Amino acid sequence: MQSTGTRNPATTPTHCPYCALQCGMNLTPVEGGTVEVSERADFPVNRGALCGKGRTAAAVLAPGARLTSPLVRSGDGALVPAGWDEALDRIAGNLERTRARYGADALGVFGGGGLTNEKAYALGKFARVVLGTSQIDYNGRFCMSSAAAAGTRAFGLDRGLPFPLEDVPRTGCVILVGSNPAETMPPSLRYFTELRENGGTLIVVDPRRTKTAEQADLHLAPRPGTDLALALGMLHLVVAEGRVDEAYVEERTSGWEEARAAAMAHWPEHVERITGVSVPELREAVRLFCAPEAAMVLTARGPEQQAKGTDTVGAWINLCLATGRAGWPLSGYGCLTGQGNGQGGREHGQKADQLPGYRKLTDPAARRHVAGVWGVDPDSLPGPGRSAYELLDALGTDVRSLLVMGSNPVVSAPRAAHVEERLRSLDFLAVCDVVLSETAELADVVLPVTQWAEETGTTTSLEGRVLLRRRALTPPDGVRGDLEVLHGLAGRLGVEKGFPTDPEEVFEELRRASAGGPADYSGIDYRRLAEENGVFWPCPAPTGGDDTRNPTAPHPGTPRLFLDRFATDDGRARFVPVAHRPSAEEPDDEYPVLLTTGRVVAQYQSGAQTRRVAELNAAAPGPFVELHPRLAARLGAAEGDPLAVVSRRGRAVAPARITTGIRPDTVFMPFHWPGEGRANTLTNPALDPTSRMPEFKVCAVRVETVTS
Repeated sequence: MQSTGTRNPATTPTHCPYCALQCGMNLTPVEGGTVEVSERADFPVNRGALCGKGRTAAAVLAPGARLTSPLVRSGDGALVPAGWDEALDRIAGNLERTRARYGADALGVFGGGGLTNEKAYALGKFARVVLGTSQIDYNGRFCMSSAAAAGTRAFGLDRGLPFPLEDVPRTGCVILVGSNPAETMPPSLRYFTELRENGGTLIVVDPRRTKTAEQADLHLAPRPGTDLALALGMLHLVVAEGRVDEAYVEERTSGWEEARAAAMAHWPEHVERITGVSVPELREAVRLFCAPEAAMVLTARGPEQQAKGTDTVGAWINLCLATGRAGWPLSGYGCLTGQGNGQGGREHGQKADQLPGYRKLTDPAARRHVAGVWGVDPDSLPGPGRSAYELLDALGTDVRSLLVMGSNPVVSAPRAAHVEERLRSLDFLAVCDVVLSETAELADVVLPVTQWAEETGTTTSLEGRVLLRRRALTPPDGVRGDLEVLHGLAGRLGVEKGFPTDPEEVFEELRRASAGGPADYSGIDYRRLAEENGVFWPCPAPTGGDDTRNPTAPHPGTPRLFLDRFATDDGRARFVPVAHRPSAEEPDDEYPVLLTTGRVVAQYQSGAQTRRVAELNAAAPGPFVELHPRLAARLGAAEGDPLAVVSRRGRAVAPARITTGIRPDTVFMPFHWPGEGRANTLTNPALDPTSRMPEFKVCAVRVETVTS
């Protein structure tokens, strides 16, 4: 796929702008000033393979698809082109007026999991140092925050995968919970295929028989919202069948007795009634998982995007710990991160409660360290703010002006019609994006910013591998980088220094800010990233290296965590006792069906970019309602008939797609589209008490035929 732009003289090795695999690819200038995407076989994660989204990624950079001028809201309500000075002056003036009238916390900042580490770092610094607001969060809260909370609780540290993907085909069994990599990250599917070719087994847990589930040795199809009970039922059987690794539990964990007692309340027949997964299937899953010497559990949004997501992931971690499957080679628990920089985005300050280096904003030592790097008084840094949905819910009341960078909550947020209403109620909204997204269409000022092939910066993949994206094209006239935007706004708001526009300079400051933190990047620089195809964090600076014979030797990075000890105070992993509880919204007579949401292979997240690519739209032109033939028969619906799905929050309409690959009590909708087929109009913003993750994956609905 080609894109227009000013060409550079040689092929540039870089990475895909989409999912957290961050697949390697090459960009080559061709005649006419365009760029061609091609395979890059030297990058070990995708080994040259690219999905359709990656192959067509350059299409979004074409002038017809993307913004090339700032836009401002005119007196008649239209968005009209404007110069950069006018646009930045208007943003800075409105932010200053809001702060003067209502206080700093009336200013909000909403970031994105696709921003580079440099931009995420600068955005967090901008919110806290320039604006002085606590009200910053990002759409990564909707991605893997429950897994992060559970991982931190159990292991003392959260990194999506504590081991590289190359370990997956070499283990004995993988339980894949609520993930469909065949569609969400297709180049990763080869790892699971190779697992089976090597004699290992794959168990897939999903209420739908997805393309991934079709390749599994065992497919468990629980009722949506019951993954927690399923994990507890498996742990009950591990105990009852004498499969606990008692020596491991004694040597490397704490809290087992309490977790064991909680699991024993979930006997197999009880779990079968809750989940719909039969007792023989439960027993077979336990047998397959416990038979080999090594095994893994990998979760994704299915179990995580629930109001009990942290406890659900915790139950799967407990299963790993009880069987000795964590902190050993080729074993462990991991999370398949979704967004391209979902990992790095929260490590360096975009998240409401964190400072760079994955430090806690409430930790006085962390505040002193980061404030020292920033050259400010630690007491001047605001405390933790609202989580993503809570921030969006407060728009127009407590939060009066909002800066959005790299996110499209009109489509991606739960209870989306309400979020859209809150955005419309703001005194002022500014959006930075590469395209005119549905959120940008509501803005008072829209800034066209560089993306991917037009900028250099780092991302952190689902493996915890820090990578270097390289600039291959000069951006069109009228387009600036997000770092330039923050530099320009900071200066207008009275902070002349501290916001450089050069990404490598920002990364050097990020290294210092992260030094000594859980996500320590201080031993990483651009040269190493280019030469080594990425470096796994934590990677302390040379003086903190492991080689005592040569303390100045570069740290090699840490591809595998927890092999010697866990990151807790005593080095032990912690069991956490958890118990099944109902979803926030269970079916009833008025809303008798369960809705779950997800993605399709040809679109990505809110679709703001992929919906502008003709090839992808041809493959996935719009939303649909997937339902079982028995439910379709009760409704009198045929394939392609328009169906209305109604929840307590709204109504969405899309064509029927009838398949036996879904439970009869469940319907599925992809969430990539706006308008009347917007799935997130329906979803429930009930929040996990720990992670503040909304319950995207399960809500009660009714399904109706639509008459013309």
